[in-house]
Amino acid sequence: MRYRVLHSWDVRPDEAVEIQKMLAGGVRIQRVNRVETVAGADVSFSGSRAYAAAVLLDYHDMRLLDVSFADMEVCYPYIPGLLTFREGPVMLRALEGVDGADVLLFDGQGIAHPRRFGEASHLGLLLDRPSVGCAKSRLCGEFSGPGEERGSFSLLVDRGDIVGAALRTRTNVKPVFVSPGHMSDLSSAIEIALNCARGYRVPEPLRLAHILSLKRARTMR
Repeated sequence: MRYRVLHSWDVRPDEAVEIQKMLAGGVRIQRVNRVETVAGADVSFSGSRAYAAAVLLDYHDMRLLDVSFADMEVCYPYIPGLLTFREGPVMLRALEGVDGADVLLFDGQGIAHPRRFGEASHLGLLLDRPSVGCAKSRLCGEFSGPGEERGSFSLLVDRGDIVGAALRTRTNVKPVFVSPGHMSDLSSAIEIALNCARGYRVPEPLRLAHILSLKRARTMR
């Protein structure tokens, strides 16, 4: 999977914020009409080294089709709102090893971000693919609790904008926070995240990518 180089990753936090503001205007919100395959990527750390796993799954039965790994030294600090500058380069390298994904899932925010440019929006734009953010915690916005049944959701609203949803992927289990990344919309994001959640809170592409990246980090110590 090829990606575009639109900026440097070696930037100060204030420069990173300006890059987000500049690129956010390129995000497109639109319906995802056809999905046959879905990719997920996640990163685990061992000291200063990041280990990323990218997986490609059949969208209908969640069968694993391909997997790819990458690792690199990471010096960028953990700063809320700037996660892509820490994790993005190694995830892009892992995603280079898989191809054919109709949609990408990331364990992070899409437009549910103070500058409407979270990890899913950022990487979706660089990869020029439909992307969805599915985070375990909220970065911005307010919401009321969704119903307890699987599939229930409530809108996430930030400064008057609907930026995502708190989605119950499993009955009586804490919701995840879903938002459009790039070339997707909220209804598509909810539908895709829910379809990929097969018995667990976290959608299967992200759950599997996390397991594999964590195993890789532990193995390579």
